[in-house]
Amino acid sequence: MFQVVLGFFNATKEPRVNVRSPDFFDYPTAVAGNPFVDGWYADPDTEIYNDLFWVFPTYSDAYEKQTFLDAFSSPDLIHWTKHSSILTIENVKWANKAVWAPAPIARNGKYYLYFGANDIQEDEDTAGAIGGIGVAVADQPEGPYIDAIGEPLIGHYYNDAQPIDQDVFIDDKDGQAYIYYGGHSHANVAKLNADMVSIGTFNDGTQYKEITPENYVEGSQMIKRNGIYYFMWSEGGWTGADYSVSYAMSDSPLGPFIRKAKILQQDSAVAKGSGHHGVINIPGTEIWYIVYHRRPLSETDGNHRVLAYDRMYFNEDDTIAPVQMLVQDNFADDNTIGWKMYGGSWAVVDERLTSSGPSAGLAMLDTDFESLVFEATVSLEQTGEADTEAGLIFRASNFSDEGGFEGYFAGLTGSGDVILRSNDAATSDILAKEAAASVGQNEYTFRVTANASTISIYVDDMDAAKITVEVESGPSSGATGVRSVNASIASFGNISVARPEDAL
Repeated sequence: MFQVVLGFFNATKEPRVNVRSPDFFDYPTAVAGNPFVDGWYADPDTEIYNDLFWVFPTYSDAYEKQTFLDAFSSPDLIHWTKHSSILTIENVKWANKAVWAPAPIARNGKYYLYFGANDIQEDEDTAGAIGGIGVAVADQPEGPYIDAIGEPLIGHYYNDAQPIDQDVFIDDKDGQAYIYYGGHSHANVAKLNADMVSIGTFNDGTQYKEITPENYVEGSQMIKRNGIYYFMWSEGGWTGADYSVSYAMSDSPLGPFIRKAKILQQDSAVAKGSGHHGVINIPGTEIWYIVYHRRPLSETDGNHRVLAYDRMYFNEDDTIAPVQMLVQDNFADDNTIGWKMYGGSWAVVDERLTSSGPSAGLAMLDTDFESLVFEATVSLEQTGEADTEAGLIFRASNFSDEGGFEGYFAGLTGSGDVILRSNDAATSDILAKEAAASVGQNEYTFRVTANASTISIYVDDMDAAKITVEVESGPSSGATGVRSVNASIASFGNISVARPEDAL
């Protein structure tokens, strides 16, 4: 296997060099699961500092409680370390609430963090309201960040753009730094002076140029690839199902930016309200990720937003392909973020979600798939007891703390059989049963495909279905998860759920 040298940028301009195979970061999605960190967060922006990937989000809560910023760092996009309160209003005397959308960048041997605060409104501008976009500085990525100028960097509306949701971009062509920002459906760009804490002036004497593309709402983001400037933004309402990400392309950092397409939006099977993003490019490669926030399907609280990332691909003509929100979890991060347990005793052991104890238990993902391809490894000791079971649940609902549910179960029994079971509120029927592939084997690779009324189960051999059943009635969609019944130990790994056309 050949190797690629990745030089990660740091503030001292002396890159530390990592030698890793190019597939080290080559993931189809967050393979250890989305959300990739715990807690309610939104509006993530990203940077690479000192060989670590950094994500800087908004703490998602009521405006009055948004008085600080946390950050997360990772060496591999799997294991994340939380850095709490890297910036607080105690270090920004003019800010008192609504601290939003941090934008990180390093220059001059310092680390800068641009942020919105106080949610000022246009009709308050003449009343002396203080707020807008601030800038803080630190000596290290995790802070503490201290207000750099003692007042907002951009504290008024220009071209009707609310001063929020900024992104800072340094053009590798000439070293010029720009700040892109805007809310209330207007976007501006301004130059940053070399000190990174003051606004520059364009050649025509202006400081703020409007660049609003069609459908722009908020969440500015700028990236550059192959000499092309990609201006990206969020559309729709941040609490609504229509929240999404679109982009434009230009040969200039100042535009014009003509909307090309929407690339990220809610998926009724995975999550809703997907938007306001940052971007990670693995240095020296064509591996790109979009890091964004979204809302779990069953969540009704508008502030319940969580962080996710998925792969972002470019087409041959340099346009961006629509992003697929994939569902995977290999438990390499040793946690169960995004899972909800009903009964049983669950823990991650050796990168397997493990159930111990004889009681029935479910571990469920907040999904709602109709047609699907559901894959996982399933481990169950073959004790000879037919009432011991472990396997996959799909098209499921109505979960109970006793391990009950309505939907379908495909799994192993302690006597070595593969079964397909249908559960409803009153009955549990075995629809099909076949002997397992290898007597005495403990761990199997399972694949369940469900297309309309056809359900197939594959065990180890992915070319020949062990069971295929036509179901005449039953649920047509629902959540996915795993189940253990009467097993002293059962474990599950390498979870993957997708629509057939999205399956890898």
